[in-house]
Amino acid sequence: MQPLLTIGVRAARRAGDLIARSLTHLDSLKIDTKGRNDFVTDVDRKAEAEIIAIIRKSYPAHAVLGEESGRSGTSETLWIVDPLDGTTNFLHGFPQFAVSIAVEHKGRLECAVVYDPMRQELYTAVRGGGAQLDGKRIRVSSQRGLEGALIGTGFPYRMAPEHVDPYLAMLKAVMAVTAGVRRPGSASLDLAYVAAGRTDGFFEFNLKPWDTAAGALLIREAGGRIGTPSGADYALGPNVVAGNPKVYAALLETLGPHVPADLRD
Repeated sequence: MQPLLTIGVRAARRAGDLIARSLTHLDSLKIDTKGRNDFVTDVDRKAEAEIIAIIRKSYPAHAVLGEESGRSGTSETLWIVDPLDGTTNFLHGFPQFAVSIAVEHKGRLECAVVYDPMRQELYTAVRGGGAQLDGKRIRVSSQRGLEGALIGTGFPYRMAPEHVDPYLAMLKAVMAVTAGVRRPGSASLDLAYVAAGRTDGFFEFNLKPWDTAAGALLIREAGGRIGTPSGADYALGPNVVAGNPKVYAALLETLGPHVPADLRD
């Protein structure tokens, strides 16, 4: 799978360079609204086009699922692409966003790339080959439980009104037993930080496959656990809990009493 990873890295760096250059003219960007608090810019579209062009040059028969362009192709090998994860942050010049690319073959994640163009940090993973940050092996933290843990999350700005109070109850429960909660605003980077041991765990709801595909493989290859709020295996669904094995188990136990039935998987 190394050739696939090489192409993924090349595509992520190319998109990241485009994104970084675009920060100098944020005031002139064309911004469209996809939904409430959900934006897309010309930079998102151009970055995705760059990624797909690089993929197609080497693997013209592969399928692609892009956040902006949707799915194309019917191959058993699928590239899952988020060209700019954290568009709202980008639009404000808040330096927390990333390019996320994953490769899935016959329904199984094989390669992952998450690239932070601001810090020029490159997270990569190949199934069975471990996870790396800038070419050095990474592992999830050794935190033994929620006491003293640092947990990432995402606030539910698109969540249905009936889910807001349960989410606040979950947040309150986690805050009461941890050292802190962080909400940086880019799920792919949040998951990469768990893989690198920078945070001990993570939970969020209403995500998309392109938000989590690369991060899910990073965490597994770094020795962590990732699943649904019910504890089921994670299969790129909307709701996710992750962490090192002990923090993952503790998060499931802490969140469980507050998770509505329709957010468990």
